[in-house]
Formats: sequence, structure tokens, C-alpha cells
Amino acid sequence: MKYIDIEVNDYIGLITINRAEAMNAMNSEVIGELNSAVKKRVDDDKVGVIIITGAGEKAFVAGADIKAMQQMSSRQALEFSREGQEMTMTIENSPKPVIAAINGFALGGGCEIALACDIRIAAENAKFSQPEVALGIIPGWGGTQRLPRLIGKGRSIELIAGGQMIDAEEALRIGLVNHVVPQDQLMDKARSLAQTILRNGPAAVGAAIRCIHKGFDQTLENALDIELNEFSELFETDEQREGTTAFVEKRKPNFR
Repeated sequence: MKYIDIEVNDYIGLITINRAEAMNAMNSEVIGELNSAVKKRVDDDKVGVIIITGAGEKAFVAGADIKAMQQMSSRQALEFSREGQEMTMTIENSPKPVIAAINGFALGGGCEIALACDIRIAAENAKFSQPEVALGIIPGWGGTQRLPRLIGKGRSIELIAGGQMIDAEEALRIGLVNHVVPQDQLMDKARSLAQTILRNGPAAVGAAIRCIHKGFDQTLENALDIELNEFSELFETDEQREGTTAFVEKRKPNFR
């Protein structure tokens, strides 16, 4: 891949967006490569958790490539938005947890990629913005939908309609990110969290994430039915038998 670096160690699949000359801005080629990289890590038995980050210390993803967007027709913009939405849906629908290690600017499409991840860890120098309205457009890769689900409607309207930038501490305060750490501790924190998740049953982790995503905008009754089905189906797995047996035998389970 031209713009995506892959590293797999200890069941952690690290995906680095590497277009440093453009602060990792996303054009159609980068979108396609990232989409493909996530799909391949999902299918890789040697990967249990995925981490997505950006190359360098300035930018996670500084947004979509504005120069590439400048002359787009409505039809071309529709296809570009579809490409970005397909990529972010691939991330969100991953049965394996996806952690965003946000090492700098997460603007526009970069913020939308982070929103599609399950967990967001920000370096202290990270900055967040959905500045599209300043360009006469709106977020097109899920920002208008995922941001309100994460931080609420009022704050989302303020950020998207205002287009202002916020720092990592403000992002933590409003619930946009889970953790803020010094820049030099970012990847250690992401890997430590990944290792914590990896100690648990992979099928159970995937089922729990599905319950949260699928049930989030359902009625409580419908969401509980989703949980009921996922809970019961796990009792047909070797993983459940190993986990409960290990507990009774007072030993660590061997899930992998």
C-alpha cells in the first residue's frame, strides 16, 4: 500500500495513515487503502484489536484533501461521500475493537474517522474540528450522525455549525475522547488498552460491541432482545466453556 503502513504484533494490528506531506489528508486513494487495510485486519486471525493512527506528530488526519474536492461536481461529491462513508462503516462494523490513537490534528474527515472507532485516545497536542461549513459544505462521512450520538445534539450543533476547533482537554470534557496522554505516551497507552481487551474472550468482546452499536438507537425493549440473543448464542462456543471452566478451576483462560 502506498499510504498505509501495517504492523502486526501480539495480536495488535497497527494501521498508520502515512501521507505526511499532506498531513495525512484523505483522497480517494487513501480512503480505499484504509478501507482495505481494516478489512484485512478483521480477517486476520493474528489480530484481535486494531489501532489506527497517523504518521508523524502533527496530524492524525487533517481532513479530506480540499484540493481534490475543489472542482468536484455534485455527482463526484456524492461518490466521494459514499467512499468515505463505506470506509467509516467498515471501521464501525469491525467485530474487533478499533482504537484511534489521535496524535495531532483530527479535522473534518479525520474527526469522522476517529468517531467511527470504538475508543479514542488523544495526545495532549491533539485538536478536533468539523470545519466543513467554513468551506460551504457539511461533514459527509458520518459526522452529522455519529457526533450527536457521542456527545449530544446541542454540543454537536455548536461544533458543526460553528466550525470551531477544540483541544484535547475540551474533547475529553465533552466525551469526544476517552483518554488524553502526553504525546510520547500515546502509543503505549493505546497498546496497553489493547492488551487489556485481548485478555478477554474475542467472541464475547465482539458480541458486546455489536450489542452497544445495534441497541444504541433502539427502544430499551428491542435493545434488550439484541442483548438476550447475543448472550445466549455465546453458550454454544468453546470460548464460553473455556472462560467459565477457567474461573471454576481458578486459572487464567486460554482464549487464543
